[in-house]
Amino acid sequence: MKSEKVKNPYKLIETTIVAQKGGSKKRHREKLLVITLATTAAAIFLVLVVALLYYFKKTKLKSKGHSSKASIKFKAGAGDFNKNAPDLRVFSLANIEEATDQFSFNNKLGEGGYGPVYKGKLPDGQEIAVKKLSASSTQGFEEFKNEVVLTSKLQHVNLVRVLGCCIERAEQMLIYEYMPNKSLDLYLFDPIRRFLLDWKKRVDIIEGVTQGLLYLQEYSRLTIIHRDLKASNILLDDDMKPKISDFGMARIFTKGVLEANTSRIVGTYGYIPPEYAKQGLYSTKSDVYSFGVLLLQIISGKINSCFYGSNEDLSLLEYAFEMWKEGKGRDFMDDSLDDALSSCKLLKCMQIALLCVQENANERPSMLEVSSMLRNENVSMAIPKKPAFSTRNEVTQENEDILPLVNSSSVNDATISAVVGR
Repeated sequence: MKSEKVKNPYKLIETTIVAQKGGSKKRHREKLLVITLATTAAAIFLVLVVALLYYFKKTKLKSKGHSSKASIKFKAGAGDFNKNAPDLRVFSLANIEEATDQFSFNNKLGEGGYGPVYKGKLPDGQEIAVKKLSASSTQGFEEFKNEVVLTSKLQHVNLVRVLGCCIERAEQMLIYEYMPNKSLDLYLFDPIRRFLLDWKKRVDIIEGVTQGLLYLQEYSRLTIIHRDLKASNILLDDDMKPKISDFGMARIFTKGVLEANTSRIVGTYGYIPPEYAKQGLYSTKSDVYSFGVLLLQIISGKINSCFYGSNEDLSLLEYAFEMWKEGKGRDFMDDSLDDALSSCKLLKCMQIALLCVQENANERPSMLEVSSMLRNENVSMAIPKKPAFSTRNEVTQENEDILPLVNSSSVNDATISAVVGR
């Protein structure tokens, strides 16, 4: 059979070439599309990488800036310390970490409004207490600097001694002499340990706190208002002798100045006087008031956050006044105490305490007068009136108005740090 003759061989070749060209163009377009998509994806990826790098670099710089500012601030602070407290020792962070075994839990002594306190031991064997500012503390660099500079200028047997500080890497740590018997509140309010404080020891504590306050108010070159005197800020040494601690809230008065005021109320609810809580006024009589509350606690072992009396509706101060007025002062006292062999009598201490917590600051005795009354068996004493914050006073509503100021972290030590309008 003869093969079919191709009518137009050129036409067939042309058709084949066109078909080949069409397929080539299609493959080219597909290849171009793939290249375009890949390039676009790479460009987007590159932009994302650059954006992320920029973000992290900016964050790092910002953090570095804060660190630099803090470093400058602390270096300036260190300069102030060297200028105002030349004998103050500045510890390195490495020294403190080694002394406290990296702030181990086993070395933790407790925690207050400033932050945790750790026991430590220096290479020479000296024991120390390290108070470390916590992130949640309402106190800051000013309180830290205030305590360091102030306590370095104060030297008295009844004041805790600050050995130095650490301000490395934005840390704010105070290094104190170590007080092995911790704080007074751990004994007064404990049902077992309170028996370790007989009346003789309590009289020594009362006398020591009195002498410490006398030094601050009368005998130092500066007049110091502590503003946070309370049982937990009275530390006890090896011989159970008291030392007043924590001067972060303290203020300096020039001699002759009677009072000052502030819009920032700090201290501990139950220990602060009415004129300070309501008006921001503070003076040496503020510490006298706090001393009166402390004295009532020392002779009774009672906390000031509970209610007392037959109806359990009386504050510590009210209950003490009612018992004293009715001639039942002995019912107010810690029943384990015996003052028979002491010249310092419980009932006299109770009367002195009630005079210290009078509503009117002018009716409170000075610490010089308190010292005289405690030492002199025959001294004449005034008759106490109703104490401050009495629910039967005419200023009941005003007293209740300060309650929202409390920022409590513990039952017995409700720390106040607030601004009140006047």
